Amino acid sequence: MAACEKRRLGSAPGTGRAPGAAGGGSEAEFLLRAGVTAMVREALLKVLEARPAEPVAFLADYFERLVPGDAAAEPAGPPQRLARALWFVGLAHHSHRTAFDSNTGAAYEVLGGGGRRRAAGVDGRLYSELLRSICRHGEAPAEAAAALLRRVRCRDHEAVPFDVFRYGVLTCFVLLEFAGKADALFAVLDGGSGAADAAVCEAVLRALEEALGSGHLAQPRRYLEAGSRLGPDGLALAMDRALQERKLSGSMSREEFLKKATALFVAKVKPVE
Repeated sequence: MAACEKRRLGSAPGTGRAPGAAGGGSEAEFLLRAGVTAMVREALLKVLEARPAEPVAFLADYFERLVPGDAAAEPAGPPQRLARALWFVGLAHHSHRTAFDSNTGAAYEVLGGGGRRRAAGVDGRLYSELLRSICRHGEAPAEAAAALLRRVRCRDHEAVPFDVFRYGVLTCFVLLEFAGKADALFAVLDGGSGAADAAVCEAVLRALEEALGSGHLAQPRRYLEAGSRLGPDGLALAMDRALQERKLSGSMSREEFLKKATALFVAKVKPVE
């Protein structure tokens, strides 16, 4: 009886709804009108795309970043917008094209948001800062990242179209993944010692260069597909050929191997015109 009495007191007289409920209809209709249904559906899709190790923490961070403060206030400054844009582009792997393109579009809008004294649009300075931030989060050597940025950069004062923006972001992520694969390849060559036979490394690098082919590819992710053509058989053949030559050679470190492998990648990237 006490519980029933509390429920009656908690309802608005004559309405059967809790005080403060906006409009009529069911709970589902209220959530739909408020935009909550679409927001939660989008959040769950982001979880499925990203497959994070801690889904609940991911969701908490997602909703926190989704509404970064009072919408009526002055828009956030460049550091805050860069942080949000970096978060957006990292939500989904570039192999999930639809999700990656959607997130890249969101990052473009965040960076291009105009303030009271600034026209909307992404300029070359913010674009370059975002690319540098992406490259700092991976295993790519600093020299390779700098060389890549020189090929895909725009001038600081230039307005960056979305297709150029997307190309630059995608290329940076592909560089990081390519460096990771090169690192895994070196782990096979050095056997855990930290250094590998220089002649074998050079043979593998030549085989990798041949697998990448000549000329520039319009889609950076195809470099990963081309590199994968080296395969175990091609790798074994290159190593065997180097060992059969029986020439005296020194050793090659992981850092040197990564620099040479990523330089092959950067040389294939089509420059932004």
